[in-house]
This record gives sequence, structure tokens and C-alpha cells, in this order.
Amino acid sequence: MPAEAAGERLDRFLARHVGSRAAAARAVEAGVLVDGELRPKSHRLEGGEELVLPAVTEETAPPADTPTPRVAYRDEHLLVVDKPAGLVVHAGAGRTTGTLVDLLRDELAGGDEDRPGIVHRLDKDTSGLLVVARSEEAHRRLATLVRKRALERTYTALVAGRPQSRAGRIEAPIGRDRGDPTRVSLDTDTPREAVTHFEVERLYPAHTLLRVTLETGRMHQIRVHLGAIDLPVVGDPVYGTPDARLGRQFLHAARLAFPHPFGGDLIEVESPLPDDLAAYLAALGEPVP
Repeated sequence: MPAEAAGERLDRFLARHVGSRAAAARAVEAGVLVDGELRPKSHRLEGGEELVLPAVTEETAPPADTPTPRVAYRDEHLLVVDKPAGLVVHAGAGRTTGTLVDLLRDELAGGDEDRPGIVHRLDKDTSGLLVVARSEEAHRRLATLVRKRALERTYTALVAGRPQSRAGRIEAPIGRDRGDPTRVSLDTDTPREAVTHFEVERLYPAHTLLRVTLETGRMHQIRVHLGAIDLPVVGDPVYGTPDARLGRQFLHAARLAFPHPFGGDLIEVESPLPDDLAAYLAALGEPVP
């Protein structure tokens, strides 16, 4: 790396050499080593370091069956989108087109030019609600709500096993796993504060339906935290218990509530359980006391 790169952000330096900021973001998400250590996109370079970039496979065309998101709320400042499972929110490692941003690009604005309007995310195979901005000012104000933890995010999760109490709080910093940068875990050199709350909704003989709320919103937070207390999310092939009958994790962003960034009125939107999750739940039979 040239000495003149000193002080520059890692993602901006990479963008000049890999063709675009989107390509740079994909590389960072897949794991870029700076002098042998994983670094985030905002890392400031010193100049003269050795960079090792991962091999990233790009998808150049969206699948023919790209799912369509439902707009659950719309005004001149923002949208609340009900994202179906299987839809990626924005371009990243392994996906360059056919994203939520691509489908709604004409309505989104603010923030990063490669992911306009985005202030928080859902995993590809997590369904449910997220809010996006339609202007630079709306993006700034929504991002402030996220930082102040004024964006209330409630999820429905089915886990294997039973918790030791009807409600609980999980406080455990998480970050990129030391041994596998594609995973997030508690075993990390880059820990970030992460807090998750849960309450029991229904009990089944071998499963529990939980209502989960986020105090922070780290990548894969719910899946990692629940797995860490021996309540793995059903259908999760990475942190939970895979299930071919389901084909994805049983995790749905069911409710989103926040003060409107212009005016302060409460915006509260709910999303019903998708058909695939409802059918899986019904197949478990009647809940137990």
C-alpha cells in the first residue's frame, strides 16, 4: 500500500482499486486483512500496510424469482417495508443486483450512495419490517433515532428448547469470530456492545416461540445471542438448528415503532407471520401450558 494512503478510510482506498464502492463493501464484508488483521470499512490506514483481499464471488443478475417487498407505510419522508425472506437488503458479498435497494431505488435517498436510504438491515432469510429514508434529511434523522435506540424492533423467533425463565435479557458483546470472519460470535477480537431482550409467547413440547426486542442492532445479533444461551433459532444453518422442512431461520421482524423524524408522531407498524412460518408453527400442534 502506498504511503500516501495514510489517513484514508479502508473502503475508499479499496474502491479506487476494485472498481466501485459496492465492490469494496463486498470485499470488507467478506474479510479484508490489513497487516494480517481484519478491519472494518471505516478503518483509517497508516500507509505502507499489506492488504489481503478475499476472493468474492459476484452474482451479476438477480434470480428470476426475486421476491417483491410490500410497502406497509409510506409518506413523503420514509417508507416502512415488509421484506420477504430471500431478499437481500443491499449489495454486499455474493450479491450485487436484485436487492431491496434495487427494487426501491427510485424512492430511496440519503446516506451511502451504494445503499441509499438504509439505516438498519435484516438478514436475507429474515422476513419483516424495516424503515428506509426518502431524503438525505430523513436519513440523517432516522439514523439519529437508531443511535438513540428510539427505533423499537420486535421479532418473533421459534427456538429449540425452553428458556430457564419466562423473560430474560442477554448482554454480551459480539463481533467477527476469531476463527471465521464470515460468522459473528462472542469469541471475537472486535467486540461491540449487544443487548437482546426476550419473552415467552408459547411453549411447545420441544420448542418455544419468543418475542424478542433489540436494544442494539448488531449483525446476526438475535441468532448469535439465542444460540449462546442454548436456544438456537429453528431453521438457522449457521447459528441454530437447520431444518429442511423450513428452508430458512424462523425469525420475523413483526413490529416496528418509532417517533416520526418530522413531527414526532408515533409510527407503529405490524407484520403478520408469513405463511411458511405460520404453517411450520401449526405443524407443531397445540401449545402446552
